[in-house]
Amino acid sequence: MISQKSLSFLTDLKHNNNRDWFISQKKRYDEYKADYHRVIAEFLEVMKQGDPSLERLEVKQCTFRINRDIRFSKDKSPYKSHMGIWMSTNVLSGNGPGYYIHIEPGASFLSGGLYNPEAPELKKVRRELDFFHDDLEEILAEPGFKKVFGDLDRENALKTSPKDYPKDHPAIKYLQLKSFTASAPITDSQLKAKNFVSNTAAKLLLLKPLNEYLNRALTQE
Repeated sequence: MISQKSLSFLTDLKHNNNRDWFISQKKRYDEYKADYHRVIAEFLEVMKQGDPSLERLEVKQCTFRINRDIRFSKDKSPYKSHMGIWMSTNVLSGNGPGYYIHIEPGASFLSGGLYNPEAPELKKVRRELDFFHDDLEEILAEPGFKKVFGDLDRENALKTSPKDYPKDHPAIKYLQLKSFTASAPITDSQLKAKNFVSNTAAKLLLLKPLNEYLNRALTQE
């Protein structure tokens, strides 16, 4: 479970997102950071049992800095008012598939897959879809996956077919994607539940076949 102190800190930070306030709350931030690392450690313990590709991961590799990169953003708020946990499958050194947990009061969710790959990686995934879309469709049709995630996310998907693929391709709805992720909401009551980690990990592990499919695509020459 996430401590109420951590959730309160994130809520207060959202409404007081400035350096002076943050510095004045150093003790609360230190407590929040310790809780952040504790939660990650608990997730890794469970997730490694279900996905051995995570075995080499350490807590520090799953964290995000609380400072925002505001160089190219209209929003100049200096700090992130959410807790993010990213567990990469470690198959690739770059932007590979993995599991993500976003903890933010009123806006939490879990997700996984491959987010916004670069052009060469996107090309590889589309090539895999072209020849082996049946494998992906079988993964997405699994009852547990459908119950929790429904289908792949369609954020920023193309409205037409990508270059070199016909509009009537049997996998056109997936070829149009620019990211290959699936997501599900997390309620505030679920965050505070004693079984939060085990229940969330069980849902995340439903994404393991999707990550394996994506890794297969990315590691093909």
